[in-house]
Amino acid sequence: MIPVREFAGQRVAVLGMGRSGRATARALASGEAEAICWDDRPESRVAAEGQGFRVESLTRDETWTDIACLVVSPGIPHLYPEPHPLVRVAWRHGVPVDNDVGLFFRNWVTTDRDGFDVFPRVVCVTGSNGKSTTTALIGHLLGNADRRVQTGGNIGRPVLDLDPVSDGEVVVLELSSYQIELARTLAPDVAVFLNFSPDHLDRHGGVGGYFAAKRRLFSDGDAERLVIGIDDLEGEFLAARAHDGLSDADSLIRISARRPIDSGGWSVSVRKGFLVENRRGRQVASIDLRGIRNLRGTHNWQNACAAFAVCRSFGLSPKALRRGLDSFPGLPHRCQVVGEHGGVSFVNDSKATNADAAARALSVYRNIRWIAGGRAKDGGIASISGELDNVRKIYLVGESADLFRRQLGGRNLVMSGTIAEAVNSAAKEAEPGDVVLLSPAAASFDQFTDFEARGDAFVGAVRNVMEGEPAERR
Repeated sequence: MIPVREFAGQRVAVLGMGRSGRATARALASGEAEAICWDDRPESRVAAEGQGFRVESLTRDETWTDIACLVVSPGIPHLYPEPHPLVRVAWRHGVPVDNDVGLFFRNWVTTDRDGFDVFPRVVCVTGSNGKSTTTALIGHLLGNADRRVQTGGNIGRPVLDLDPVSDGEVVVLELSSYQIELARTLAPDVAVFLNFSPDHLDRHGGVGGYFAAKRRLFSDGDAERLVIGIDDLEGEFLAARAHDGLSDADSLIRISARRPIDSGGWSVSVRKGFLVENRRGRQVASIDLRGIRNLRGTHNWQNACAAFAVCRSFGLSPKALRRGLDSFPGLPHRCQVVGEHGGVSFVNDSKATNADAAARALSVYRNIRWIAGGRAKDGGIASISGELDNVRKIYLVGESADLFRRQLGGRNLVMSGTIAEAVNSAAKEAEPGDVVLLSPAAASFDQFTDFEARGDAFVGAVRNVMEGEPAERR
């Protein structure tokens, strides 16, 4: 873990005892601070006590005596739609509020800075979609080239659960808007912006607040190098603002999966399925992405551009990166092919928790039997309801089913209710060449604890179909 030493000998309150909260409490204890832990859920408090954490109610004013900081888990609102009551208590007592990302950046180097031959670096990846795949892909490409690397943040291990860094190591962090918005310190060496589409609007007070949260990584982070996707208006804005203040043209790498970039600077873009790197008006590398199984579709080509740009900035060769792209195994719950049965493919894209993410998956496949629904985001699926030419039939699940049915109008659909029912129906009706795709375009919290649990339910239902009798063709 990364010891948090700045609060040695002091009391620090930790609100939320999920994965990041537990990692934070351990990191504080490792740095000789006293972690006072609390969670609104009684079962979480009992579990935390059972694991040896000190649980003490933060609802009593006397608990706040000598508290040096309140560390809040990402899922807990600190401003919109309204602050958690204990955040307001911290304000009243003059206690600063931070999160594990802020603590990480102030404590991640745990040895003497002069003791490294090659100082460790931190890459931070954000955007509305593709963060996890890009983070994992950067880690894979670096590891495949024998570079020391760790990945974490919003994917895998919480930031403070990572191992102390070693000489020349690269730490690659996926950061959500929740994590960026509250962190009191942001100090990446490389900051990556992939794309932008409306999401989490209630949490950020609207689309402007959501973009402002993402933008902090670039306006406050002071990274040495920026990798910015310019396929959305917000990315163009960030790149233009960054370019205005640059003294070194190589500090900004523009990326695009939709069009060539002729800026005269450093760029990585996709042209007719080929990743193309340009520097100062000259093409210096080209890679054919069309045959890479686990990076199919324009959205994954954007991820590949970002990861390629980051790794090129660390000196990796195009040849080494081509080998790494070919061997990338992909991620669970992100356009993950989980099986084939009777000529029908089953694809788990449970991570598609908004309409834009689902649209990206729907553009990859043909003859789709689409399983959608859950807890709807603002706007539901209205933005893609007219762009479903690849979809043969829709199977709606979860609490958003009625809303989605209305937004889809006269489409060929059925109200399935649950993931298992949807998989069974789709498998029975599917024909060879069809793709049964779970891409919910909604959050999972109506029926599942998270998108991973929802994806696991889909995989389990598919496994039952594959282990049973062949599905009847209709």
